[in-house]
Order: sequence, then C-alpha cells, then structure tokens
Amino acid sequence: MVNYGLIKEGCGLSQRKIPTVLLWNVAYFRIDDLYRSTCISSLQSTNLKVEVVQLSMDDLEMIQVIGKGSGGVVQLVRHKWVGTLYALKVYKNLRTVPGYSDEYSGSSARKQIVQELKINQATQCPYIVMCHQSFYHNGVICLVLEYMDRGSLADIIKQVKTILEPYLAVLCKQVLEGLLYLHHERHVIHRDMKPSNLLVNRKGEVKITDFGVSAVLASSMGQRDTFVGTYNYMAPERISGSSYDYKSDIWSLGLVLLECAIGRFPYIPSEGEGWLSFYELLEAIVDQPPPSAPADQFSPEFCSFISSCIQKDPAGRMSASELLNHPFIKKFEGKDLDLRTLVESLEPPMNIPE
Repeated sequence: MVNYGLIKEGCGLSQRKIPTVLLWNVAYFRIDDLYRSTCISSLQSTNLKVEVVQLSMDDLEMIQVIGKGSGGVVQLVRHKWVGTLYALKVYKNLRTVPGYSDEYSGSSARKQIVQELKINQATQCPYIVMCHQSFYHNGVICLVLEYMDRGSLADIIKQVKTILEPYLAVLCKQVLEGLLYLHHERHVIHRDMKPSNLLVNRKGEVKITDFGVSAVLASSMGQRDTFVGTYNYMAPERISGSSYDYKSDIWSLGLVLLECAIGRFPYIPSEGEGWLSFYELLEAIVDQPPPSAPADQFSPEFCSFISSCIQKDPAGRMSASELLNHPFIKKFEGKDLDLRTLVESLEPPMNIPE
C-alpha cells in the first residue's frame, strides 16, 4: 500500500497530494557517517517535506537491462505487489561512479552521487524524469526512476531516420520547458544533452533524464569551467576550456534537433569516412563554422531556430525562455499536433513479458 503525503514546494507554491518517498533511506545506508551526514544535509536543502515509504529490492522484480554506462546499469523492474514498472539505475560501487578519484578518497564520487540525488529529489517538473526513491542495498546505490516506455529519442530516430518539423516543434517545446525549469528554477546546467537522454513515453511526453554530470550554479548568472559530458554535443566554449553557463545546453539541444531533422550527426568528416579520432571532431567543433539547417529543405522558421541555438559565441544564442517564443515554436502552437501519433506508429524498444 502506498502512503500519501503533502509535498510542499519551496517559495510557498502549491501543495499537491501525491505518493511521497524519502530520497535517501538513511536506515539502510551504511557507507560511513560523513557520507550519511552529507546526504541528510543535501535532502534538507531540497526544501521538500516528505514521508518515508520504504521500498527495497525485495519489492522489485528484475525484468531486463535497458541501459549501460561506466557507472553501472539501468534495469527495467516491476513492483511485485502493485505491478508498476520502473527504471532502476544501479551504481555498482563508488569506484565505478564517474568522477571517482583515489586522490580524494572517493569524495569526488560521493559528491557526484549526492549531486545527482539532490537534483532528482528537488525536481518536481512534468518535463523531467521523476525519481521516486533512492536507497543503498548490498553494496549498490539504486535510483528508482519513472519508466518511459517508448525509450529515448535515439531509439526513435533509429526507426524513423528523420522527424518532420511539426513533430520537432512539439518535441522541442517540451524539452525547452524542462530546460527552463532546470536553468531558472534549479540553477542547473545539464551538461549532457543528447538523444539518449531525452526519453519518450506512449503519451507523447518528452522528458529530460540523467543528471550524473550536471552542475548547480550559485545563481542564474554563474559560470562553470569543468570538462564533463558527451563530447559530440559539447559546446565550443566547453571544449576550449572557457567558462560556460546555461547556454551550453542550448548548443547541445540545437545539434540534437538538427540531427533529428537531417537524419545524421551534423558534423561531417572532411574525408567522408568517419572521424579518425574524437580529437578531430573536437577541433572541428571549435574551429569550423557551425552547422546549419539546409535552407532548401527546411522552413525559414526552423533554419532560424537552429541558428539561434548553434552559435559559436554563447552570447549569440537564445535562452530557453527566448526560444519558447521563437516563431518556429509558435508556428505550431494551437495546431492539432500530438507526438503520440508518431510514437504509437513505432515499434516499442522492447517487449515486456507479462
């Protein structure tokens, strides 16, 4: 049975009666007192009031692995008693978590785990994948995440090859709403915007996921200077080691949308045989003119939108709030468009056994 409680969001916003869970079940956590106290302080700083609903591995039936990364795996699981499907993100141990360093005795990895948990717990946004609970069990750290049953944008473009402008506008608007929330409400730079981190469900909802390399700025005017994330979609200022801010996510979003439109990654190697190394690609991103949408294949509004995202100088890029008012997004507002029409015509990424 699920306990229900009121979650009160900060700044006196609305109260909603929804199932609530504790971010980190301290009763199960046994790494060390320092880590436990760090987790508790992180939870308190989220400004959310929650009731504890203990969810253990014994409650979950493992179905299959749906994703793998350097820090662990993501498994599709089913609640044994309720039947609800979840995505269970599992960090095997501290040494496998991105950011672990023996030099700092694991403190970097710990901070990164706490950072991801803190962002997930603090986030109450329909455009961000929900984290229902986190816990520690038999040497592994687990995040119980909302399951998006149509996979990622990467799965979709493998089937359809290209996505038409009307669907791109609907998709993009949802992603921009998520970025607007992250940038302005949570002061978070995602830092790893790519097709596989944009998840879709059968309702046609698009949500941002994976905050393992995200950064929190002290204010909306802050900047960072660290090099993490997937290099393919990384903004030029990040590759060159300059300071960067929220506009780096906008560059990445622009590349993702252009890739969906033209059916391939926007940067083409000069020899046409693939990049010799990732250094060659990084040099191209920094030194070559930015890619653009072919004007003879796409509408002026779409070409303008891509150009507003993929500017070498971050000062020339629009913000998420400005892009939400761009003519490309406005062009399809009020139209009878639903991304559900597209996703329902595709094969689901996996068949789930009954």
